[in-house]
Amino acid sequence: MVGVAGLAVTMLHAGLHTLAAAAAPQAAAPGSQAPASTMTPGQRADSTPKGQLKNPYADTDAAVVQAGQQMYMSYACSGCHGGTGGGGMCPPLTNDVWVYGGDDDTLFRLVTYGSQDLQSKGYSRTGQENVVGAMPAMGQIVKTDDDLWRILAFVRANYHGSPDCKFGCGAK
Repeated sequence: MVGVAGLAVTMLHAGLHTLAAAAAPQAAAPGSQAPASTMTPGQRADSTPKGQLKNPYADTDAAVVQAGQQMYMSYACSGCHGGTGGGGMCPPLTNDVWVYGGDDDTLFRLVTYGSQDLQSKGYSRTGQENVVGAMPAMGQIVKTDDDLWRILAFVRANYHGSPDCKFGCGAK
């Protein structure tokens, strides 16, 4: 029960940071413009056919990665995955083990829906980690799909696993 209470506090904390982040204007660096539409993550995932979500940002764009890091911290992703994504009570985001797959589409939907809803939509585990807590649905916490894409660019920029597995081992 302590784990559930801790998760609730973390999610509440993330919600408060989301409100603060929403109030602060964010300037886009050249080459870092937001996509034309900024839907909620749930709206984006629900309106896009499976396999077609693609991050519009490169993990080599320093301004995007920096913004993604700030959002990663403000949305409290670090509470479970560690400050730089190296793991904690949940899996690391920096190695070559992708529990559900490492492609953009799967990662976006995993964060948006959480692991339980993702499984109900036909996804299954493709990898195993020693520490695998259930991923909560963050689609109502993360304000826009653009915020989530920037967070995922930060995650990719901090990847330290096999180059062949950066987008999922066996990715085509």
